[in-house]
Amino acid sequence: MALFGKNRKKLEEKLVKEQALGAPLITAMQPHSIQAEQFRTIRTNVEFAQFDKDTKSLMVTSSVPAEGKSTISVNLALTIAQTGKKVLLVDADLRKPTVNRTFQINNEYGLTTLLMDPDFSINHAVKHIRDLNIHVLTSGPIPPNPAELLGSGQMRHLINVFEENFDVIIYDVPPMNAVSDPQIMATRIKDVILVARHGYVRKEEVKNSVNLLAQVEANILGYVLNNQPATDASGYGYGYGYGYQEEE
Repeated sequence: MALFGKNRKKLEEKLVKEQALGAPLITAMQPHSIQAEQFRTIRTNVEFAQFDKDTKSLMVTSSVPAEGKSTISVNLALTIAQTGKKVLLVDADLRKPTVNRTFQINNEYGLTTLLMDPDFSINHAVKHIRDLNIHVLTSGPIPPNPAELLGSGQMRHLINVFEENFDVIIYDVPPMNAVSDPQIMATRIKDVILVARHGYVRKEEVKNSVNLLAQVEANILGYVLNNQPATDASGYGYGYGYGYQEEE
């Protein structure tokens, strides 16, 4: 049952404060944990869902803020990179970015820089985190017109350039019900993972997200159920869990 009123508001405030510190690198810092294993399961399911498809890009979103989409994005990117693939994680949340805080890197330039200045070097904007064998593109300075930038011809050009140079590109985008940005991105990045926080997001909010994605003919690869109550994993000491279910 979802939380309502003040209880949900308090939880959201708590989660937003945690988000300000960046997403936890679970698969890198705790590779033998049950959570890391669940991310490897998600990776396998994504690979099966994209089997025999000539697609390299996917976006991760949620219905409302504070559902853990950024945690899913970064850890999924890390597990894919661990297989030897050349992975790029793009922070396309131009309103509340987290990738720069997650990796503790400068956000002076990034995606918005490339969108507003076509002559800016992509090689300079994309950072290679060598210890984790992953490439990241931070959001860059927060612009006054995120939706217009993401819907621009330059964004389409960058998507093509990224696909020419990387094996997998994961875009962390804003929540579906908050702004129009993710629906705009879904017109270009057709494969989508929808994150839902158990006991937090309302059913009607998830349904609305699915409808918005259907309007632009996006392909929902699957759903990641975040904060699923632990059953036999309580001994691991984590307050959250991850589950994956195929689209019905």
